[in-house]
Amino acid sequence: METVLITGASRGIGLELAKKFIDHGYQVIATFRGEPSKSLEALRASNAITLHELEVTDSSSIKKLASALEGQHIDILINNAGVIGAEQQSFEMVETEAWLDTFRVNTIAPLLVSRALLPLMDQATNPRIITISSQMGALNSSSMGMYAYRTSKAAANKFMQVLASELKPKGFTVCPVHPGWVQTDMGGKEADITVQESAKGIISLITTLTLEHTGTFFSWQGEALEW
Repeated sequence: METVLITGASRGIGLELAKKFIDHGYQVIATFRGEPSKSLEALRASNAITLHELEVTDSSSIKKLASALEGQHIDILINNAGVIGAEQQSFEMVETEAWLDTFRVNTIAPLLVSRALLPLMDQATNPRIITISSQMGALNSSSMGMYAYRTSKAAANKFMQVLASELKPKGFTVCPVHPGWVQTDMGGKEADITVQESAKGIISLITTLTLEHTGTFFSWQGEALEW
């Protein structure tokens, strides 16, 4: 039985991924910030999930999680925790601290979490590191606004691209994934697809990834995207 760890699993895409991975027969390790949501708590009844508190921007919290999981193995790491950032992100209004806060969650945290949990993935036959990113961070995008969010995702994409090259000799598949414009608290009610559709596509992609795919930026539909 393979084990998948999902950060930011209390709601939205993370919660739906946890549900669907359980349905697919995986052992799930789900992290939450503060207190787990009732929906996440309810998944305990499956006996296929363990819950751990994790503040992804806190290095001591990351170390605590790694220590708690010592002796276990992880096959798939999904860096899902993310934020849209401050309400004001225009050229005229974006503020330094708000920008940095967005980077801490969307860019730096996936790096730190991946680094801390990497030793737990050494025994996996097909280790995969996935970061839920966004096409809004693609360099070929010419749309405007959302400076903090876009740049944090662009930087996350580059981090994943570099990590893919570094870990390929060790057999790791490393890919950022665009989940689509999803009807979540972050995406809003007017978004294109439901969280169920997004999660279904993401799982279909992740479960078929092999080393030949490493360093590719994918959509939730399995389409290779431009960086």
